[in-house]
Amino acid sequence: MAAPAELRHSPGFKKPPALLRLKRKRPGRRSDPAAAAEAAAAPAPRGPSAAARRRNPFSSLDNAPQRAATAPQPPAAAPAGGDPSAAPFWQFLEPACEEKPPRRAEPAESSDILSLSQDLHSPLAVARAPSSPRQEFPADWSIKTRVLFMSSQPFSWAEHLKAQEEAQGFAQHCRATEPALPQSVQEPRLSTELRCAFQQSLVYWLHPSLPWLPLFPRLGADRRMAGKACPWAQDEALQQVLMSDWSVSFTSLYNLLRARLCPYFYVCAAQFSVLFRAAGLAGSAVPTAAIAPTTRGLREAMRSEGIEFSLPLLEESRARKQKNSEESLETETPGGGSSVEDAGEPAPSDDDDDGSFSWLEEMGVQDKVKKPDTISIQLRKEKHEVQVDHRPESLVLVRGSSNTFTLLNFLISCRSLVAVAGPQAGLPPTLLAPVAFRGGTMHTLKARTLSGRARVPGGFEDTFSLEVLGPVLPHALHALTLLLGPAQRGSFRALLSPHEPSAAFNAAPPQEGVQQELPPCGLHPRTLDQLSQSPTLGKSSLHLLEMKDYCYTWRA
Repeated sequence: MAAPAELRHSPGFKKPPALLRLKRKRPGRRSDPAAAAEAAAAPAPRGPSAAARRRNPFSSLDNAPQRAATAPQPPAAAPAGGDPSAAPFWQFLEPACEEKPPRRAEPAESSDILSLSQDLHSPLAVARAPSSPRQEFPADWSIKTRVLFMSSQPFSWAEHLKAQEEAQGFAQHCRATEPALPQSVQEPRLSTELRCAFQQSLVYWLHPSLPWLPLFPRLGADRRMAGKACPWAQDEALQQVLMSDWSVSFTSLYNLLRARLCPYFYVCAAQFSVLFRAAGLAGSAVPTAAIAPTTRGLREAMRSEGIEFSLPLLEESRARKQKNSEESLETETPGGGSSVEDAGEPAPSDDDDDGSFSWLEEMGVQDKVKKPDTISIQLRKEKHEVQVDHRPESLVLVRGSSNTFTLLNFLISCRSLVAVAGPQAGLPPTLLAPVAFRGGTMHTLKARTLSGRARVPGGFEDTFSLEVLGPVLPHALHALTLLLGPAQRGSFRALLSPHEPSAAFNAAPPQEGVQQELPPCGLHPRTLDQLSQSPTLGKSSLHLLEMKDYCYTWRA
């Protein structure tokens, strides 16, 4: 009766590992060691039927699980004087049955913060670390949404500020008092000046102020704003009141900037962001305004208003391609007989107008062939300009007092500045500034301290971190590093999470004229000196900043 049952096809024949696992779990195979020993010591039955019955049918299949490349295990000893195939069947199944899929390594609760940060920031662009440490890191005009400082020294001085220290920090900010700190702080937790300066560095000004809505970032924030109460969405009168109030605050900020009492400010709309900088910042002797990302329609509207602007990143990219093309042509044709006019991006031709279809009239088929309309022809001419829409290369740079003032009036009356549908419908853009302005509301960045264990070559060590959340403006990042230097004994690391659309603001404006020095206007002199330098990061931004022995290294 047993022979017919053995000839039947097993339902799991196509998946040998599952069948072997099932055989491995049968009761009585290894549960009784005495029985297993007795079966191993029993004389092996002779005959071809027994040998065929005990042979592993999956030993020659390619899809059978293979043993890991470990130290070779000695084979199971066959009974003395018997056939090796007479050994118990489970001995042949042991290698396949014990093979299990490798488990994915799960981080422990006290995982290495530094290792985790390296994993999060491993796909970085080209690392731009200087060959030697520098006394100052380059200015980064992108807005950070999160900054994580890590150090081997605790950040206990940054937590549980007293009411008097908090009030003193606000007073120092409003009075534009410069914080004076020594090179090294012996007891940071007992330093009142350090704690007041920390509170002062967390302050920024915002308009409008709607506590139940996240007002930064505005690009791609529809999902976060969905379901929030927006009473102005269907009320046009309320929308006009909000826009009127916003126009007053916007004009107040611009007047402060022209008077050089406000170094810079941001206008964050649902479709693009604008950075206004006073004369003397970013290596420019005149006020500048950068807009990113932009579209062809926005640029055409600005041209129609008489606003002169340039596309620095696009022009730099074209110049680089042109130079590479010329070098490659010179390499291929040393005589220089070929022309390089067609190198790089081809310029739109005037042959694509309606006159280019005159050959259809000569053939007499002008009525049978549908010609493209004027809009399609125009788009084809400007296809290279349209291709950069919504990309960092679409950055628009406006220079000069007259052009920036015209841009101010253009933005106030621009219909695309405010969304007409969706969760942000009717909501004016967000204004962010480092100084007080009319209609602005004082806000502070959220800061909290953390502690954990970090993996080091010799084992583990205690590590401490300070997390800062919110729109971290360029001056706030530099002010925090000025405090952390003496407080953390000149050694810390910072992981930066930038708002990627604002990274294009690091494009350098043209260097013309004599630079002007700005008054303090509430910022530390070293912070103003850093922001006055010409940007060097291009369209990238800082992701890692590290200080050792009071010297900086960074990666972008």
